[in-house]
This record gives sequence, C-alpha cells and structure tokens, in this order.
Amino acid sequence: MPGLTFSNELISKDEGLHCDFACLMFKHLLHKPSEQRVKETIINVVTIEQAFLTEALPEKLIGMNCTLMKQYIDFVADRLMLELGFNKVFKVENPFDFMENISLEGKTNFFEKRVGKYQRMGVMSNPTDNSFTLDANF
Repeated sequence: MPGLTFSNELISKDEGLHCDFACLMFKHLLHKPSEQRVKETIINVVTIEQAFLTEALPEKLIGMNCTLMKQYIDFVADRLMLELGFNKVFKVENPFDFMENISLEGKTNFFEKRVGKYQRMGVMSNPTDNSFTLDANF
C-alpha cells in the first residue's frame, strides 16, 4: 500500500503543477475567452466528471459517497474559476477537509522514504533564456 499511496501523491502533485501552469498561461493570454465561454466549458467538464464518478463509484465508501464527491467536483471547479479570475459557478463548500492538506509540500528524510519532491521549472535558469508569445486568438 505505501507504493500506491506514494504514486497517488506523485499524480496529485503532477496534476497540481499542470493546473497551476495552465492558470498562469491563461493570465498572460492577450485574447482571453469570455467569462461566459469559460463558465460553459467548466459546467460541461463538471457534468462529464460527475457522470464518470457515478459509474466508477456506485457504492458508498467510508466517509465518502457520490453526493459528497459531486460536491467536491463543484468545489474544485469553483476554485479553478477563481484562479482564472472569474466568479464561482456552484458556490459550495469543500466537503472533504482532508483534501486541503494533500497539496502541502512535505519534507522527505532521504533515509526513510523515496524522495517525491518536484523542482519547479525555471528555478535554476536565467529569465531571459527563453521567449514566448501568448497572442493566440480565441
């Protein structure tokens, strides 16, 4: 089980970095999509995620059920909308307090556990090494 837990931690960190990067890129777009278009996209994605969840977890788990998981998906979508600079869509609370701690950076003792810490891109590079434009038209 420790290997499965560790791999889930790595997946969570990886997805978190991808999301942070996408939100950062969005903030630099010159021609951003409208809030309405982003809202419609988020609502469609939430609907698909919740349909998948209903199929994947038809049985209740200890401390989790389909209703709470759907609420968590709504909560994450709202957090993403805020990160993109828009208003919340679903306006729900996080039903799983323990999920707040998942993305906290942990320190690893080299002799006790495999290190799973990421280094953020560009930490060791000169900011003028690369150039990039964000003028795509949406």
